[in-house]
Amino acid sequence: MSAESDRLKAEIAESVALLRNHLDWDAAVVRLQELNARAEDPDLWNKAEEAQAVMRERNRLAAQVEGVQKLEKDVADALELIELAEAEGDADTIAAAVADLKAAAAEAKRREIESLLSGEADPNDAYLEVNAGAGGTEAQDWAEMLLRMYVRWAEARGYKVSVTERSDGEQAGVKSATIQVSGTNAYGWLKTESGVHRLVRISPFDAAARRQTSFASVYVYPVIDDRIQIEINPADLKTDTFRASGAGGQHVNKTESGVRFTHIPTGIVVASTQDRSQHRNRAIAMEMLRARLYELELSKREAINAATEAGKTDIGWGHQIRSYVLQPYQMVKDLRTGVEKGNPAAVLDGELDEFMAAALALRVGATRSDASAQAQ
Repeated sequence: MSAESDRLKAEIAESVALLRNHLDWDAAVVRLQELNARAEDPDLWNKAEEAQAVMRERNRLAAQVEGVQKLEKDVADALELIELAEAEGDADTIAAAVADLKAAAAEAKRREIESLLSGEADPNDAYLEVNAGAGGTEAQDWAEMLLRMYVRWAEARGYKVSVTERSDGEQAGVKSATIQVSGTNAYGWLKTESGVHRLVRISPFDAAARRQTSFASVYVYPVIDDRIQIEINPADLKTDTFRASGAGGQHVNKTESGVRFTHIPTGIVVASTQDRSQHRNRAIAMEMLRARLYELELSKREAINAATEAGKTDIGWGHQIRSYVLQPYQMVKDLRTGVEKGNPAAVLDGELDEFMAAALALRVGATRSDASAQAQ
């Protein structure tokens, strides 16, 4: 077996050991069996809230346990294939099996980083809000490029994406948009993307083909459920209704179905144009406001920890977290972690895991060596 195969095998084995340790493997397997048994009990489904809690825990734990089991199987299959191919002198099969090992190593590393998602809201769905910066059409086009990037990232992970609010630019792009990303650990991964994103490119809207710099901000906050109580005083709310923008023609919205809430004490503004019903949009906007207020509370708690304070200063309008350069050279660089990729097209097509993993490790103050020390 080649030195590369041995290295990959050792690397994956280390990650799997850390994952098993983090899960408390034997206890996790027993707990999953208990949850599966409860899910099969017909009586459980007469208690909606309890059933939701059971299935939420069951799905999360199943994804973790089954993910480790699949990794181990994939590695065993690849190693067995390499041994057989080496005996037959089949170089093409060996190369394919080594590629499978590399993919398994990348997945093991991703899961290792994901195991660091221990915040109380990390397993939840997420709202992701994009706002164009100053610069008119240029910035609005960039905001839409970012929105597409996150949709592609989410879809590649099997997450569900729905548009909660969208305000189109006059010529192109979006002034602002909010999407809901639904799936296990959606907030845990996406929370590292909050901040200002900078684009440098030759403007497609400039007849002189000059280079332009555009900015757009991304803000991520968790979807919260009934377990988390957020009280909102009606007297603290300013409510506006408006016509949701549409394609025009026979489908144009002739009623004021859009709803906007302004939370006066904090200045937080949320809006929903997702539904044709004002009543439903009011409910969606209230859910978003509760989520924003909860995220604000999480941020206050995080600020107490001095170790994370330096990282938090990068989050907010006027503080870049990442630059996307398309001209005069091609590069995407994360200014917090130093991670660079020389293929902006792939990044803008949703290849964000490397950036997210590095930012997550930085945010929680954890490294591979720290995790290894805990496992020993």
